[in-house]
Amino acid sequence: MKKIISSAIAISVFAFCGANAQNANYTPKPYVQLKNPSWTKDAVIYQINTRQFTQEGTFKAAQKQLPRLKSLGIDIVWLMPIHPIGVKNRKGGLGSPYSVKDYYGVNPEFGTKEDLKNFVNEAHKLGMHVILDLVANHTSWDNEMATKHPDWYEHDWKGNFHPTPWFDWSDIIDLNYENPSLRKYMIDMMVYWVKNYGIDGYRADVAGAVPTDFWESARKEMEKVKPIFMLGEWQQRDLHQKAFDATYAWDWHKTAKNVAQGKADATAFHGYYSENESAWPLAAMRMNYVENHDSNSWEGTMNENFGDAQKAIMALQFVAEGIPMIYNGEEACNNKRLEFFEKDPIQWKECGHEAYLKKLIDFKTQNQVLWNGKWGARMIKVENNNPQKIFSFVRMSGKNKVLAVFNLSKESATFRLTDDLPIGKYTDFDGSNAIVDHHEMMLPAWGYSLYSMH
Repeated sequence: MKKIISSAIAISVFAFCGANAQNANYTPKPYVQLKNPSWTKDAVIYQINTRQFTQEGTFKAAQKQLPRLKSLGIDIVWLMPIHPIGVKNRKGGLGSPYSVKDYYGVNPEFGTKEDLKNFVNEAHKLGMHVILDLVANHTSWDNEMATKHPDWYEHDWKGNFHPTPWFDWSDIIDLNYENPSLRKYMIDMMVYWVKNYGIDGYRADVAGAVPTDFWESARKEMEKVKPIFMLGEWQQRDLHQKAFDATYAWDWHKTAKNVAQGKADATAFHGYYSENESAWPLAAMRMNYVENHDSNSWEGTMNENFGDAQKAIMALQFVAEGIPMIYNGEEACNNKRLEFFEKDPIQWKECGHEAYLKKLIDFKTQNQVLWNGKWGARMIKVENNNPQKIFSFVRMSGKNKVLAVFNLSKESATFRLTDDLPIGKYTDFDGSNAIVDHHEMMLPAWGYSLYSMH
């Protein structure tokens, strides 16, 4: 549908552009005004649920796994909340890491502050970066702030502290960001971990429940210490302007599950990527994930959610726009819902997924068009004659081109690419040479082909 602009608006726009066109020094302000750290250009995130990551459930034990993660190709290690957990109204035996009792402390279940510092130092030696999970929206009921600064909290109509409304989050109470003193405390705390423990940024829990200008102010203060990376658990374009490098691609995850479960066909991704290109700036890194701590514990395992489509969705995660994230256990084909409030360590085994993920990461690293945000290239839809089953696109810049073709159905599918754009000589994902033309091709159920050209 064509967009109609009224004559009055058109005249105003023309006058504005004309006036600025006469000013040789005029440069439009970019939408995204923050500077992404250079080490995020092709970064892959790995989430560690410290309690379940190893049999010991400690920083020391997790540190021993860092060389393996480096070999896998991980760049950013995200530690779930590290702080002491509240006792009052605690859920389960050990409680939720998202019920923070002391923002300046370390959960003794995981070790000591020195253990954390050693973990970060080792990651840095290996060329990786570490971000902490920050719970800024709420605290535990017995956080000392509730006694010393009750005005830092929201109150219900009875004048009492209260959990986040409508959710079953009975173990926490909400903070009030209208209070300037609270804002200063929280920003000082964020700077403390960056400055004294070498933390490289944060994953912000329920980021949209906290005012955006708080995050913008916090980032500005932290960047006085060093460049940082911010991941927001929210799906909102404007968070990228001055606060967050990356946010959650919830709609991508939902679409992938619907397709894998037969509730939607391949064209469901057309809607997602249309909105992604039309409404989101290229610099915005939207985090693609097959599972995380929430989806695994509350929605189902990878096998429950994706079944035979797992490997295809994992591949799409790495070659489509967005920054990819791996949740601990994916590489071991973890097939159980990890307990959230109890100790329930991952049962590590060799299943082939670790080698598969490494191959996907290497493919992403070797093709700049697949890099994150502004460093990568937009996806261009490639038409085919079987769009309900076949999802095809190309990402290209200069001599580098990646053509991806996915059969997102439970049946084998034949198809032809009907665009001239991707024709040529490529290297297939398996390393063999391939010629892409308009001849009829076939992919098995949930099969895919990834072609690269340099």
